[in-house]
Amino acid sequence: MLLEIRGLSVFYGKAMALENVSLCVAEGEFVAVLGPNGAGKSTLLKAISRSQPSTGMLELRGESLQRYPAHAVVGKGICHCPEGRRLFPELTVLKNLMLGAYLRRDKVEIEADLEQVYHLFPILQERGSQVVSTLSGGQQQMVAIGRALMGKPALLLLDEPSVGIAHRLKMEIFGAIKRIQRGGTAILMAEQDAQSALRIADRVYVLEHGRVGREGSSAELAADDYIRQAYLGVA
Repeated sequence: MLLEIRGLSVFYGKAMALENVSLCVAEGEFVAVLGPNGAGKSTLLKAISRSQPSTGMLELRGESLQRYPAHAVVGKGICHCPEGRRLFPELTVLKNLMLGAYLRRDKVEIEADLEQVYHLFPILQERGSQVVSTLSGGQQQMVAIGRALMGKPALLLLDEPSVGIAHRLKMEIFGAIKRIQRGGTAILMAEQDAQSALRIADRVYVLEHGRVGREGSSAELAADDYIRQAYLGVA
């Protein structure tokens, strides 16, 4: 198993954000986490990337991540594309992308991975010298995903990649995410667009009030009456 979580809990002061969460992601698997605002989706990804302290078992390929700081977790193979993108707005597209490879020293492979990012998102090669703040929201999301890929992750954490993006670009981004998985990278994606997530993910967990309420294959949850009513708007 690539990622295994058991009994993970997170507190913000005295408030519990996640309670006894357990989930797993296999090598090369695409897992989505659904849930309403405030359910704990972003907190879960922050706990995995160690940017948020947590208790419980958190293992990558059998090794505990709990003793590592966030930058060391990147070196272990987990790259986090956070909600809101968190780009450097006054730097160019190329400089933002290259910041994702700051821990790497394999120059030839870095160049090869940059070409792969450009293959996924051709517009980024066209806009390489453009300042990121001048891009559209969808293009900025492409930069954020590309920057995470430059870290050469075994597991890519994506937090709400479709928020605030025009439908056409959202579909393009979801298509690229699926191609990333087909290339061998495992993906754990927190997403509110349940319909799109159920279409492209292999398995799904549903977080509600900081706990896992449901889990199963995308096909199983797409046929679940509660999911259809609460998340797909189907009576």
